Amino acid sequence: MLAYIIRRIALMVPTILGIMLVSFVVVQFAPGGPVERVIAQLTGDDVSATQRVSGGGGDFAGRTAAPGAGASDALSSKYRGAQGLDPAFIKELEAQFGFDKPAHERFLKMITSYATFDFGRSYFRDISVIDLIIEKLPVSISLGLWMTLITYAISIPLGIAKAMRDGSRFDVWTSAIVIVGYAIPSFLFAILLIVLFAGGSFFDLFPLRGLTSENFWQMSWPERIADYLWHLALPLIAMATGAFATMTLLTKNSFMEEIRKQYVMTARMKGLTESRVLYGHVFRNAMLIVIAGFPAAFVSAFFAGALLIETIFSLDGLGLLGFESVLNRDYPVVFATLYMFSLAGLVVGLISDLTYMLVDPRIDFETREV
Repeated sequence: MLAYIIRRIALMVPTILGIMLVSFVVVQFAPGGPVERVIAQLTGDDVSATQRVSGGGGDFAGRTAAPGAGASDALSSKYRGAQGLDPAFIKELEAQFGFDKPAHERFLKMITSYATFDFGRSYFRDISVIDLIIEKLPVSISLGLWMTLITYAISIPLGIAKAMRDGSRFDVWTSAIVIVGYAIPSFLFAILLIVLFAGGSFFDLFPLRGLTSENFWQMSWPERIADYLWHLALPLIAMATGAFATMTLLTKNSFMEEIRKQYVMTARMKGLTESRVLYGHVFRNAMLIVIAGFPAAFVSAFFAGALLIETIFSLDGLGLLGFESVLNRDYPVVFATLYMFSLAGLVVGLISDLTYMLVDPRIDFETREV
């Protein structure tokens, strides 16, 4: 067991390096980097950039560059819209963002810093990246963790019930419901919930934005819990509606496959009760494939699945932060969130593998090839 864990942890290093290297190379060829953003702000070609830089408190907020009559043609053509700007100022911008160094030096410096979780500072926000991530983390943890727990808590019992009643009306109707829920886009369902229950055309029962109320810290503990769940209700419903289908049908099919096996028939012939056969023998074998899907479900709920929901319900989490950072070419935030989610996915994958042993102690990690 220990040797397997060490091998898996050792393999995380080249995996993380590969992910970061590929992403870094792709970014080098992406147009419209941070230098171009500042140039667009200075020349008035990018209103959104003006708002970001001037509002973020960065070093170039409100700054103008003196035009240089002897500007180098090569330097001017390197950045779109740089004509008429002092070449010395362009070089200063490159030094500010670290682009005065070769790409391989920048990558090695980034990886060395990331090994100690030093992510630097945001290009367009006056805050360190790690502080920015910590600031957004509660929203993403709330959405990802609660959605995963709710999905598993409902899908697993429902999948077992469907397997035991295969072909019945219950099975047919529940399949129709979960498939319809899966077919409805989460963002569209979120808009419907807002219209119906958040002050749209019908009822005003739930808050429209934020994770907590403004007077949250003045509330008692029971009121804080109620307020927290009140704000999470609609986002979680919107996210979880489409998540039931895959897990429910996966659980059902896994249980049906185990129920048909010879050892189940033998257990029944010995006179064991149906619940003993189901939960004493079938459950641990059928749950292996369900557990295997946990890392993907958790990481997806933690980041990708929450992006549109965070936007619609004005929840400022990591999903929205990563998306805005890509649009704004805020590379320290982009790479930091990518690094964190990649590392989290690898760690959760290891935890998932170790959970196999808890479900089925017959699994031997010492003889398993990585």
